[in-house]
Amino acid sequence: MSLVKVEVSEKMGIITLNNTQKLNALSAQLVDDIIEALDNFQKQKIHIIILRAPDGSKVWSAGHDVKELPTKMRDPLSYYDSLEVLLRAVEEYPGPVIAMVHGSVYGGACDLIMTCDMVIADKTAKFAMTPAKLGVPYNSTGILHFMNRLPINIAKEMFFTAELVPAERALNVGIINHLVAEEELLSFTLNLAATISTRSMLSIEVIKEQFRVLSKAYSITPSAFERVQGMRRKVYDSHDYEEAITAFLEKRPANFKGE
Repeated sequence: MSLVKVEVSEKMGIITLNNTQKLNALSAQLVDDIIEALDNFQKQKIHIIILRAPDGSKVWSAGHDVKELPTKMRDPLSYYDSLEVLLRAVEEYPGPVIAMVHGSVYGGACDLIMTCDMVIADKTAKFAMTPAKLGVPYNSTGILHFMNRLPINIAKEMFFTAELVPAERALNVGIINHLVAEEELLSFTLNLAATISTRSMLSIEVIKEQFRVLSKAYSITPSAFERVQGMRRKVYDSHDYEEAITAFLEKRPANFKGE
Protein backbone atom coordinates (compact mmCIF):
# COMPACT_ATOMS: atom_id res chain seq x y z
CA MET A 1 0.00 0.00 0.00
CA SER A 2 2.63 2.49 -1.11
CA LEU A 3 0.17 5.26 -2.05
CA VAL A 4 -1.66 5.43 1.28
CA LYS A 5 -0.64 5.59 4.91
CA VAL A 6 -2.64 3.49 7.35
CA GLU A 7 -2.89 3.72 11.13
CA VAL A 8 -5.21 2.69 13.94
CA SER A 9 -6.03 5.13 16.73
CA GLU A 10 -8.54 4.46 19.51
CA LYS A 11 -10.54 1.86 17.53
CA MET A 12 -10.52 4.11 14.45
CA GLY A 13 -8.82 3.34 11.16
CA ILE A 14 -7.19 6.29 9.44
CA ILE A 15 -6.38 6.14 5.71
CA THR A 16 -4.24 9.00 4.41
CA LEU A 17 -3.99 9.50 0.63
CA ASN A 18 -0.25 9.75 0.08
CA ASN A 19 0.49 10.55 -3.56
CA THR A 20 0.69 14.34 -3.30
CA GLN A 21 3.12 14.56 -6.25
CA LYS A 22 0.15 13.59 -8.43
CA LEU A 23 -2.36 15.55 -6.32
CA ASN A 24 -3.73 12.29 -4.90
CA ALA A 25 -5.39 11.53 -8.23
CA LEU A 26 -7.51 8.40 -7.91
CA SER A 27 -5.38 6.13 -10.07
CA ALA A 28 -6.12 2.41 -10.16
CA GLN A 29 -3.16 1.82 -7.85
CA LEU A 30 -4.24 4.39 -5.27
CA VAL A 31 -7.78 3.02 -5.36
CA ASP A 32 -6.49 -0.54 -4.90
CA ASP A 33 -4.49 0.62 -1.87
CA ILE A 34 -7.54 2.27 -0.29
CA ILE A 35 -9.67 -0.82 -0.86
CA GLU A 36 -6.94 -3.06 0.58
CA ALA A 37 -6.81 -0.83 3.66
CA LEU A 38 -10.60 -1.03 4.04
CA ASP A 39 -10.50 -4.82 3.70
CA ASN A 40 -7.77 -5.10 6.34
CA PHE A 41 -9.65 -2.81 8.72
CA GLN A 42 -12.80 -4.87 8.28
CA LYS A 43 -10.90 -8.06 9.13
CA GLN A 44 -9.58 -6.33 12.26
CA LYS A 45 -13.14 -5.25 13.13
CA ILE A 46 -12.23 -1.57 13.00
CA HIS A 47 -15.66 0.03 12.90
CA ILE A 48 -14.95 3.68 12.06
CA ILE A 49 -12.80 4.92 9.16
CA ILE A 50 -11.36 8.40 8.61
CA LEU A 51 -10.28 9.19 5.04
CA ARG A 52 -7.94 12.16 4.72
CA ALA A 53 -5.06 13.79 2.83
CA PRO A 54 -1.66 14.69 4.37
CA ASP A 55 -1.38 17.79 6.52
CA GLY A 56 -1.11 20.99 4.49
CA SER A 57 -2.30 19.50 1.18
CA LYS A 58 -3.68 22.20 -1.12
CA VAL A 59 -5.51 19.49 -3.07
CA TRP A 60 -7.31 16.75 -1.15
CA SER A 61 -7.64 14.82 -4.42
CA ALA A 62 -7.67 15.81 -8.09
CA GLY A 63 -10.24 13.08 -8.81
CA HIS A 64 -10.13 10.27 -11.35
CA ASP A 65 -6.69 9.97 -12.97
CA VAL A 66 -7.48 11.40 -16.43
CA LYS A 67 -4.50 9.58 -17.95
CA GLU A 68 -6.27 6.31 -17.18
CA LEU A 69 -9.53 7.24 -18.91
CA PRO A 70 -10.10 5.57 -22.29
CA THR A 71 -9.63 7.98 -25.19
CA LYS A 72 -12.80 6.95 -27.03
CA MET A 73 -15.33 4.23 -27.81
CA ARG A 74 -15.53 2.80 -24.27
CA ASP A 75 -17.53 3.76 -21.21
CA PRO A 76 -15.11 5.69 -18.98
CA LEU A 77 -17.14 4.89 -15.85
CA SER A 78 -18.35 1.35 -16.22
CA TYR A 79 -19.46 -0.83 -13.31
CA TYR A 80 -15.96 -2.32 -12.92
CA ASP A 81 -14.02 0.95 -13.25
CA SER A 82 -11.68 1.33 -10.28
CA LEU A 83 -13.48 4.45 -9.01
CA GLU A 84 -16.84 2.69 -9.09
CA VAL A 85 -15.41 -0.27 -7.17
CA LEU A 86 -14.07 2.14 -4.53
CA LEU A 87 -17.39 3.95 -4.13
CA ARG A 88 -19.18 0.64 -3.56
CA ALA A 89 -16.53 -0.40 -1.04
CA VAL A 90 -17.13 2.80 0.94
CA GLU A 91 -20.92 2.43 0.74
CA GLU A 92 -20.77 -1.20 1.85
CA TYR A 93 -18.20 -0.80 4.63
CA PRO A 94 -19.93 -2.01 7.84
CA GLY A 95 -19.36 1.19 9.77
CA PRO A 96 -19.13 4.96 9.26
CA VAL A 97 -16.57 6.30 6.79
CA ILE A 98 -15.79 9.93 7.58
CA ALA A 99 -14.07 12.21 5.05
CA MET A 100 -11.78 14.76 6.69
CA VAL A 101 -11.17 17.46 4.10
CA HIS A 102 -8.42 20.04 3.92
CA GLY A 103 -7.90 21.42 0.40
CA SER A 104 -9.72 21.19 -2.91
CA VAL A 105 -11.67 18.16 -4.11
CA TYR A 106 -12.32 17.53 -7.80
CA GLY A 107 -14.36 15.21 -9.99
CA GLY A 108 -14.45 11.59 -8.94
CA ALA A 109 -13.01 12.51 -5.56
CA CYS A 110 -16.02 14.77 -5.05
CA ASP A 111 -18.20 11.72 -5.73
CA LEU A 112 -16.12 9.84 -3.15
CA ILE A 113 -16.82 12.62 -0.64
CA MET A 114 -20.55 12.33 -1.37
CA THR A 115 -20.37 8.57 -0.83
CA CYS A 116 -18.73 8.90 2.59
CA ASP A 117 -21.15 8.88 5.49
CA MET A 118 -20.04 12.26 6.87
CA VAL A 119 -17.76 15.11 5.81
CA ILE A 120 -15.77 17.29 8.22
CA ALA A 121 -13.86 20.16 6.61
CA ASP A 122 -12.00 23.37 7.27
CA LYS A 123 -12.16 26.64 5.34
CA THR A 124 -9.58 25.54 2.77
CA ALA A 125 -12.02 22.92 1.45
CA LYS A 126 -13.57 23.44 -2.00
CA PHE A 127 -15.57 21.00 -4.08
CA ALA A 128 -15.97 20.77 -7.88
CA MET A 129 -17.72 18.20 -10.06
CA THR A 130 -15.83 18.37 -13.35
CA PRO A 131 -17.09 15.81 -15.94
CA ALA A 132 -18.43 18.60 -18.18
CA LYS A 133 -14.87 19.92 -18.50
CA LEU A 134 -13.77 16.54 -19.84
CA GLY A 135 -16.79 15.70 -21.95
CA VAL A 136 -17.45 12.72 -19.66
CA PRO A 137 -21.01 11.34 -19.55
CA TYR A 138 -21.18 10.77 -15.80
CA ASN A 139 -22.95 7.57 -14.80
CA SER A 140 -26.37 7.34 -13.19
CA THR A 141 -25.08 5.92 -9.93
CA GLY A 142 -22.79 8.89 -9.44
CA ILE A 143 -25.55 11.38 -10.21
CA LEU A 144 -27.75 9.59 -7.68
CA HIS A 145 -25.09 10.12 -5.00
CA PHE A 146 -25.49 13.87 -5.49
CA MET A 147 -29.29 13.74 -5.70
CA ASN A 148 -29.39 11.89 -2.37
CA ARG A 149 -27.15 14.48 -0.72
CA LEU A 150 -28.13 17.83 -2.22
CA PRO A 151 -31.13 19.80 -3.47
CA ILE A 152 -31.39 18.85 -7.13
CA ASN A 153 -30.82 22.43 -8.36
CA ILE A 154 -27.52 22.58 -6.42
CA ALA A 155 -26.43 19.22 -7.84
CA LYS A 156 -27.23 20.45 -11.35
CA GLU A 157 -25.26 23.64 -10.81
CA MET A 158 -22.22 21.66 -9.68
CA PHE A 159 -22.37 19.40 -12.74
CA PHE A 160 -23.23 22.13 -15.25
CA THR A 161 -20.66 24.74 -14.16
CA ALA A 162 -17.84 22.48 -12.88
CA GLU A 163 -16.89 25.42 -10.63
CA LEU A 164 -15.47 25.11 -7.13
CA VAL A 165 -17.95 25.40 -4.27
CA PRO A 166 -16.23 27.12 -1.30
CA ALA A 167 -16.42 25.67 2.20
CA GLU A 168 -19.02 28.06 3.61
CA ARG A 169 -21.47 27.39 0.78
CA ALA A 170 -20.71 23.66 0.91
CA LEU A 171 -21.80 23.72 4.54
CA ASN A 172 -24.99 25.60 3.72
CA VAL A 173 -26.07 23.27 0.91
CA GLY A 174 -25.28 20.06 2.78
CA ILE A 175 -21.99 18.78 1.34
CA ILE A 176 -20.27 19.29 4.70
CA ASN A 177 -21.56 18.16 8.10
CA HIS A 178 -19.26 20.40 10.14
CA LEU A 179 -17.00 23.30 9.13
CA VAL A 180 -14.25 23.83 11.69
CA ALA A 181 -11.05 25.85 12.09
CA GLU A 182 -8.04 24.38 10.31
CA GLU A 183 -6.15 23.78 13.55
CA GLU A 184 -9.15 21.91 14.99
CA LEU A 185 -9.89 19.70 12.00
CA LEU A 186 -8.17 16.53 13.19
CA SER A 187 -9.20 16.81 16.86
CA PHE A 188 -12.82 17.55 15.97
CA THR A 189 -12.95 14.58 13.56
CA LEU A 190 -11.38 12.23 16.10
CA ASN A 191 -13.78 13.41 18.80
CA LEU A 192 -16.78 12.83 16.55
CA ALA A 193 -15.50 9.34 15.72
CA ALA A 194 -14.91 8.68 19.42
CA THR A 195 -18.50 9.63 20.21
CA ILE A 196 -19.77 7.25 17.54
CA SER A 197 -17.55 4.48 18.93
CA THR A 198 -19.46 4.59 22.24
CA ARG A 199 -22.72 3.65 20.50
CA SER A 200 -23.94 0.24 19.41
CA MET A 201 -21.87 -0.58 16.34
CA LEU A 202 -24.21 -3.46 15.49
CA SER A 203 -27.09 -0.99 15.40
CA ILE A 204 -25.06 1.50 13.31
CA GLU A 205 -24.03 -1.23 10.85
CA VAL A 206 -27.65 -2.20 10.23
CA ILE A 207 -28.83 1.41 10.03
CA LYS A 208 -26.09 2.29 7.52
CA GLU A 209 -27.11 -0.64 5.33
CA GLN A 210 -30.74 0.49 5.48
CA PHE A 211 -29.69 3.97 4.36
CA ARG A 212 -27.76 2.40 1.46
CA VAL A 213 -30.63 0.20 0.32
CA LEU A 214 -33.31 2.87 0.69
CA SER A 215 -31.20 5.52 -1.08
CA LYS A 216 -31.23 3.31 -4.18
CA ALA A 217 -34.96 2.56 -4.07
CA TYR A 218 -35.69 4.28 -7.38
CA SER A 219 -37.57 2.32 -10.01
CA ILE A 220 -36.54 2.53 -13.67
CA THR A 221 -37.86 0.56 -16.61
CA PRO A 222 -35.50 -1.51 -18.77
CA SER A 223 -36.23 0.77 -21.74
CA ALA A 224 -35.41 3.88 -19.71
CA PHE A 225 -32.14 2.31 -18.54
CA GLU A 226 -31.23 1.41 -22.12
CA ARG A 227 -32.05 4.97 -23.22
CA VAL A 228 -29.74 6.42 -20.55
CA GLN A 229 -26.94 4.07 -21.58
CA GLY A 230 -27.49 5.00 -25.23
CA MET A 231 -27.28 8.72 -24.42
CA ARG A 232 -24.07 8.19 -22.45
CA ARG A 233 -22.58 6.16 -25.30
CA LYS A 234 -23.30 9.06 -27.68
CA VAL A 235 -21.11 11.27 -25.47
CA TYR A 236 -18.14 8.97 -24.94
CA ASP A 237 -18.08 8.18 -28.68
CA SER A 238 -18.07 11.90 -29.52
CA HIS A 239 -15.47 14.36 -30.76
CA ASP A 240 -15.95 16.41 -27.58
CA TYR A 241 -14.91 13.56 -25.27
CA GLU A 242 -11.85 12.70 -27.34
CA GLU A 243 -10.93 16.38 -27.66
CA ALA A 244 -11.26 16.99 -23.90
CA ILE A 245 -8.94 14.11 -22.99
CA THR A 246 -6.41 15.14 -25.63
CA ALA A 247 -6.55 18.79 -24.49
CA PHE A 248 -5.97 17.78 -20.89
CA LEU A 249 -2.93 15.71 -21.78
CA GLU A 250 -1.60 18.53 -23.98
CA LYS A 251 -2.33 21.09 -21.20
CA ARG A 252 -4.49 23.35 -23.37
CA PRO A 253 -8.15 24.46 -23.35
CA ALA A 254 -10.56 22.05 -25.02
CA ASN A 255 -12.32 23.13 -28.22
CA PHE A 256 -15.81 21.69 -27.82
CA LYS A 257 -18.00 21.45 -30.93
CA GLY A 258 -21.08 19.75 -29.49
CA GLU A 259 -20.56 16.72 -31.69
